[in-house]
Amino acid sequence: MQIILLHPRFQAKSLTLTSRHAVMMAILFLAAVISSTAMLYYLTMRHGGDIKWPFMRDMVASTTQDDAIKKDKYVKENLAAMAMKLGEMQAQLMRLDALGERVQGLAGVKPEEFNFKEMPGRGGAAPSSFGIHGSRDLGMTEFQQALDAMARDVEHRADYMNVVETTLMRDKIKFKLLPTIQPVNVSYNASGFGWRIDPFTGRSAFHEGIDFPAPTGTAIVAAAGGVVITAEYHHQFGNMLEIDHGNDIITRYAHTSRLLAKVGDIVKRGQHVADIGTTGRSTGPHLHFEVLVKGIQQDPHKFLAAGAAQAKIAAKAAK
Repeated sequence: MQIILLHPRFQAKSLTLTSRHAVMMAILFLAAVISSTAMLYYLTMRHGGDIKWPFMRDMVASTTQDDAIKKDKYVKENLAAMAMKLGEMQAQLMRLDALGERVQGLAGVKPEEFNFKEMPGRGGAAPSSFGIHGSRDLGMTEFQQALDAMARDVEHRADYMNVVETTLMRDKIKFKLLPTIQPVNVSYNASGFGWRIDPFTGRSAFHEGIDFPAPTGTAIVAAAGGVVITAEYHHQFGNMLEIDHGNDIITRYAHTSRLLAKVGDIVKRGQHVADIGTTGRSTGPHLHFEVLVKGIQQDPHKFLAAGAAQAKIAAKAAK
């Protein structure tokens, strides 16, 4: 393209425009249009409220209203999600409170020492705005993250409490199946576990249980819960009862005058199962009591002493 410039004072000049010049002019024109548009948008958004033109006020108001609608929708959606999460947490906390009370009872902790239904006391100095750790507002995203973290923490604690409850329950059941209560309500025993002088032969012999002397007819109770596996007359033990407590533990009650349980009966801890007598190889009315673990006689005093210590702890906790 060739352009001729005419002027009265100067000679005619001609300019030749190539395609390169045309491209550069187009680029400059587009840059000018974009810059003008950006400047106009900035001035409109920045100072649109101060301009008195009606169409400008309407445009700014419309844009502001759209932003407000979007923000309101965002807040409502987040509040609905958080309300749902809060409801789930409330249900989990109620379940955790009930679980805590059960664990508290199993552990023997008094309600006044630790109450799950009361908020723990909290306090501290007011946060200083001039210090390193000042206070600030919590944003929506941060609040959602804190809520999610708390929900996970509550769930983990509930799982942990379930494990603790199961362990305590298992230990309590196991303790109830141990022969830890004295089978006869007497304050002493006539013959302990171990070597002694046999009352019939006068020779040294190993006594495989302990003897509780008491008048004939005195009640004998099960030292622990279990199943009766023997209820018969034995030529040495007389009327004899044996109870299987599980875990290879068996208790034997000998020389009784009367058996109140039969083979296959399930007896409870402390249940009346027989009466004191002097049947079999006996010099007088008493109970011969044995504890066998895997068929081997153990010192019953170890089990009874553990039961007495547990009873003292329970009595102290109940006060």
